[in-house]
Amino acid sequence: MDQDDGFEDRVRLSGDGAEEAAPQLAPMEYGGDGSPAARLTPALIEPWRPGELIRLDGVAERNGFGPLMMAFFGLVVAFILFQVVISPIAVFILLAANGVSMADLANDLAGVMAEQVGALLTANTIGQFLGLALPTFVLVRLHTKQTGAFLRIRRADPLFLLLSAVGLVAFLPTVQWLGSVNEMIPLPESIQSFEQQQMELIEGLLTSGFSLWFGLFVLAITPGLCEEVLFRGYIQRLSERSLGILGGILFSGIVFGLYHLRISQALPLSALGIYLAYLTWRSGSLWPAIVVHIMNNAIALGVGRYVEMSPDLSMADFENMEIPWYLVVLSVTIFSGLFLAMQRRAERLLDETPEVLPTS
Repeated sequence: MDQDDGFEDRVRLSGDGAEEAAPQLAPMEYGGDGSPAARLTPALIEPWRPGELIRLDGVAERNGFGPLMMAFFGLVVAFILFQVVISPIAVFILLAANGVSMADLANDLAGVMAEQVGALLTANTIGQFLGLALPTFVLVRLHTKQTGAFLRIRRADPLFLLLSAVGLVAFLPTVQWLGSVNEMIPLPESIQSFEQQQMELIEGLLTSGFSLWFGLFVLAITPGLCEEVLFRGYIQRLSERSLGILGGILFSGIVFGLYHLRISQALPLSALGIYLAYLTWRSGSLWPAIVVHIMNNAIALGVGRYVEMSPDLSMADFENMEIPWYLVVLSVTIFSGLFLAMQRRAERLLDETPEVLPTS
């Protein structure tokens, strides 16, 4: 640290440094006169840019709002904005623009929804951008001005990206098997009925004949971007600070699985969420999770197109498909090898990461 001899006096580390979940502390100057403040301001050390601090100087940090409390607050805000406010309003506006009245909805809701798939998907896309992604960027400003660094929006290693994508393909049979295990859990009839309606809506959306590019944008790219910014960018960062690395990965993944409101698919969705959370932490970048999320949804869209061309099949047939035990074993074996390869690649990249000048 020859460039700045006072750096170690200004930064107080906890534990062994970058691998610790607790935020590091660094003093900041407050007030208009420029005099040093007596208190320390928490800051995160970014292991992918040694010496660089992500200063937690936002209003939530200055007022002592805990990371986990803010994570739950962010989840509630995003849920209300997306599910209760923006998406429903967008649906009514788009339906009205298409000549659908409230009386039409009251008389034949299912029929209107089946005929207005484009409006539904467009409203969902608007809801994701304005109800999930945009509020996340606003919430981050409550913690820091370094939005991109906080959300881990940084370039990803191409080889790690490739290993992540191949890892998804290897992991999918295990995810499918977890879905069949989840189906064995008895659920109340009311929940079964609700989820059956959800399944019929999803199948109707995936097999409604819209253009492939439109489907990729609204069903793969949009959730891949918006949901990852919220769950792996914001929620995971906060939960890592409170629960540690492993706890943050598990919390982010499980909340992601439950957030979809499909109890019968909570296990596979949570497993996928945990994988996405691991990719984000291990690579130090949000992009592997975004790419894998988009890829997973694109595969589901492809399955929907296949079902559309096969009158004897349904989406439920795929979700309830029994996976042979040997395929699960093969899936776990290949995935484990790819997991080790990702670990080694990330460790090598960290060893080669140049140290940047410390921020004052």
